[in-house]
Amino acid sequence: MISFKNDYSEGALPEIMEALVQSNLESTVGYGMDEYCAKAAEKIKKRINRPDAQVHFLVGGTQTNQTCISAFLRSYEAVIGVKTAHINVHETGAIEATGHKVVAVEGVDGKITPQDILAAVAYHEDEHMVKPKMVYISDSTEIGTIYYKKELEEISACCKELGLYLYLDGARLGSALTAEGNDLTIEDIANLTDAFYIGGTKNGALFGEAVVLLNPELQKEFRYSIKQHGGMLAKGRLLGIQFNTLFTDDLFFKAAAHANQMAMKLKKGLADCGVTFLADSVTNQQFAIFTEEQTNVLNREFLFERFGTTEDGKNVIRFCTSWATKEENVEQLISTVKAM
Repeated sequence: MISFKNDYSEGALPEIMEALVQSNLESTVGYGMDEYCAKAAEKIKKRINRPDAQVHFLVGGTQTNQTCISAFLRSYEAVIGVKTAHINVHETGAIEATGHKVVAVEGVDGKITPQDILAAVAYHEDEHMVKPKMVYISDSTEIGTIYYKKELEEISACCKELGLYLYLDGARLGSALTAEGNDLTIEDIANLTDAFYIGGTKNGALFGEAVVLLNPELQKEFRYSIKQHGGMLAKGRLLGIQFNTLFTDDLFFKAAAHANQMAMKLKKGLADCGVTFLADSVTNQQFAIFTEEQTNVLNREFLFERFGTTEDGKNVIRFCTSWATKEENVEQLISTVKAM
């Protein structure tokens, strides 16, 4: 079976595995206070041109979102996100479990708009309701779309006007920043958000995310929250080594670019076969529409995720490419669809 199920099926980039092996017998201090984490943090701060930033390394995306949102908000404050947002759908109520409501809005193509934010804030009008204090976005989104610079600038301005924090989930940030037509840079994101994270798990690392805190208010005593929420790895240097490697010679961006190239090849090949898509994704997630019979045929050779159904009862299938996706496997999938 050939897997297009997700972008973390394989282990890790060879460069990361080599770095971990080479440092295996070294003895370092724990909990992210080692020299590898320090080097990785400095590389990231240099890359985003923000020496004033704080960088922390956590194990996974859900831990990161839960830790950040609970640390940033008071007990009665809430976070606004689109209905398809990861924190609203795929984290088993992790945010609500910390006592913070997720205010879900409609959005457009998986993206939030200033109008969504304004409406959500206006609706929560007094102390008898939760108080929105943060806007959550992800780039790329859950349906593979990306935010463009003008969109992020407008959202950022709206948040500043309303006194809201802007937090960006970057689980697939590499894919977004290397996508065809993207005009955002990682420096832009650092200047337009209060906090964001750089996803390693879905871009070639064994595991790990790098949280970047830009707003000084959010930097205070953040390590206490990491520890309290189980996100502080005792062998923290394992995270530092991986991100130090990812941010050497642009490996982070090269890995993401390969995933996108494979996805674009797949998208074009399927489109040439007459396949339609749920959204016009320019990233490594492609959401193709097939009948149940066609889906069953594909199931014989390939692994993938079902992403729901269309109004006319067809299946939405998510094909996900990664840093490790082989071109011949993409060609095999296209050939199978063409024959079908």
